[in-house]
Amino acid sequence: MNLKQLEYFVQVAELGSFSKAAAVLDIAQPALSRQVRALETELRETLLLRNGRGVALTEAGRRLLEHGTGILQAVAQARADMSASRDEAVGRIVIGVPPTMGRKLTVPLVENFKARLPRAQLAIVEGLSSHIVEWILSSRVDLGLLYNPEAQPGLEVMPLLNEPLCLVERCDAPSGRAAGRGLVPLRELAALPLVLPERAHVIRRQLETQAALAGLKLQIAWEVSSVAAIIELVAAGHGCAVLTASAVAASPRAAELRARPLTDPALTSVLCLARSSSRRPGPLMRQASQLLIDLSLGLPTGGVPAAGTD
Repeated sequence: MNLKQLEYFVQVAELGSFSKAAAVLDIAQPALSRQVRALETELRETLLLRNGRGVALTEAGRRLLEHGTGILQAVAQARADMSASRDEAVGRIVIGVPPTMGRKLTVPLVENFKARLPRAQLAIVEGLSSHIVEWILSSRVDLGLLYNPEAQPGLEVMPLLNEPLCLVERCDAPSGRAAGRGLVPLRELAALPLVLPERAHVIRRQLETQAALAGLKLQIAWEVSSVAAIIELVAAGHGCAVLTASAVAASPRAAELRARPLTDPALTSVLCLARSSSRRPGPLMRQASQLLIDLSLGLPTGGVPAAGTD
């Protein structure tokens, strides 16, 4: 086994296709296939099942993918550490972002990263905040933007931005016409059909906790994981949602919707920058962190910088 074979296998496994991996790695597909088969021969295990749609991981392949990702991350970190004495931002960094932030941040992040860190490589992955935490702790992701993370020993967190949570409804909804653009007391949610994400989502957990403390029973009309799909359902008249105003503003249906902040109590969503507390940040991680801070605070979200953030 060598690092090149491991890198090839990880690319194929993550992309689910030899042809896609060959294009990313800029090598011929037959050569890529030979390297992966050599790795399987060396380990005496079938790692990938080939089919007409691409490849699927075997149980052995899943185990090797977990090990391989960590090994390649460790090698990248070692290379970055070797350049730390020269304070050069080189190597590869993986940044995790939630989908609502990804729609606004991906293009400026790529453009600014290329300008500020020309010798480094960037990979961006999207996922729910709970998934990004797991990826950081398993070293699949180096830095992550996430909402309302729970305190964990292996996670170092910096709050960046507070955004109020809002009741999101159609502009022509009766409650919206009657109340104008005013605040919405939390107790009023009990009378509304709600479209909410699954319980693993931070907004859903926060909302249900506050409702329980107030003795309220929420009407969950639809449970949908995708924020974009939630907004589509609200715009189509299938219920109301609880989201940040920035999530609505990023949608092409924003002009059809009204977002009014919740009150009594006011609920907020806190955007944080997170990394593993067990890894010493090198030049690349430090400069990428500052880039994420600058871009996050400069986005038109309607929120305010968190306490302790310039």
